[in-house]
Amino acid sequence: MDTLERVARRIGTGAGAEMTLGLVMAGVILAVALVHAATDPRWPFGLVVGIALCATALLRRHHRTQTAVAGLVLFAAAGVVGALGDMPPDPLFGGGLVGLLVLGADAVRTLPPRPAVLIGVAGIGVIAVSETVGDTGFFDNRALHAMSGATAWAAALAVGVWLRYLAVRRQQTLQAVRREERLELARELHDVVAHHVTGIVVQAQAAGFTGGQDTTPLLSALGSIETAGLDTLAAIRQLVGLLRSPDDTPGVSPLPEPISRLVERFAHHGPAVDLRLPADPPVADWPPQVTNTVYRVVQEALTNITRHAPATRCVTVAIDQDPRQVRVDITDDAPGTGHSASHPSRLGGGYGLVGMRERVEALGGRLLAGPRPSGGWAVHVSLPVPTLSRS
Repeated sequence: MDTLERVARRIGTGAGAEMTLGLVMAGVILAVALVHAATDPRWPFGLVVGIALCATALLRRHHRTQTAVAGLVLFAAAGVVGALGDMPPDPLFGGGLVGLLVLGADAVRTLPPRPAVLIGVAGIGVIAVSETVGDTGFFDNRALHAMSGATAWAAALAVGVWLRYLAVRRQQTLQAVRREERLELARELHDVVAHHVTGIVVQAQAAGFTGGQDTTPLLSALGSIETAGLDTLAAIRQLVGLLRSPDDTPGVSPLPEPISRLVERFAHHGPAVDLRLPADPPVADWPPQVTNTVYRVVQEALTNITRHAPATRCVTVAIDQDPRQVRVDITDDAPGTGHSASHPSRLGGGYGLVGMRERVEALGGRLLAGPRPSGGWAVHVSLPVPTLSRS
């Protein structure tokens, strides 16, 4: 029973399928050869050639170039021997044909371009020579006989080229998926870590300016640094949990609670924030990707204000929706020097704004960022929400 189970498991694999096909082909060839051996002694020679070529094809996984060359040499030698010894019409027969075509297709599929082309051309030459010195077999016309062999070889090469194309496409798709995963991980790391670390830096700088005998401001700053550090660790654990999760659900809870906590932490060590949320947001109707993107956009915009606009006095975060989209607007009233139009991080030269734009555009949305005519900076995001548009 154990042996049968092992054979059954191997049949389910690629090697098992090849073994099964090889056994079936060998059985057919052997049966035909035994039937005709009594009346035509040339059949045993064809049987030996077929088995040899099939066995060579089965060894191709570990020695692809060598087996392809060996198959061509064996095919040519069998043709010459068959013609001189008046054996079979030619070795282009039964399993020998199958083995040779498998070798040719596999060589074109797996070998580098140069040896693949050489083997393809050599195969045409070997077939032409074999058909020239051999009997015409089933065809009275030698040219037609040679054409039939060349057509079979060309068909095998075409199959190999097609399989090679599919393998290249599959590899390109895999590389694109891996590249997107790296970009997503980079965005998550930037959004999660940079936001909290920026808060820690600001608090540490503020603590450095605390002087005098009164240690209350210093203790308050140290407490804020500790809280920001704990938030950073929690955010990193959340990110790691997201990466380990078997599904694709983003690791951010539904709005508006995270936005409120985010704004509260920001206002604790920064300017006041006017948070405006929908009166009755259908949170359950927001896809997780939209919820996550809204949170990250607000987080990155507040982080940029902390970094590049320390003179900001008031920030407005407005989240609204209509039946077709969700809109997010973050504005500040910083003086023009804090938001110079030439600042790279504000115009897309930094990773923060680039990451925001990638997130938004991936969902079919639009992001606009730039200086306000009245002073300060504005970030506007619109995201389509399919669920809302159907309601």
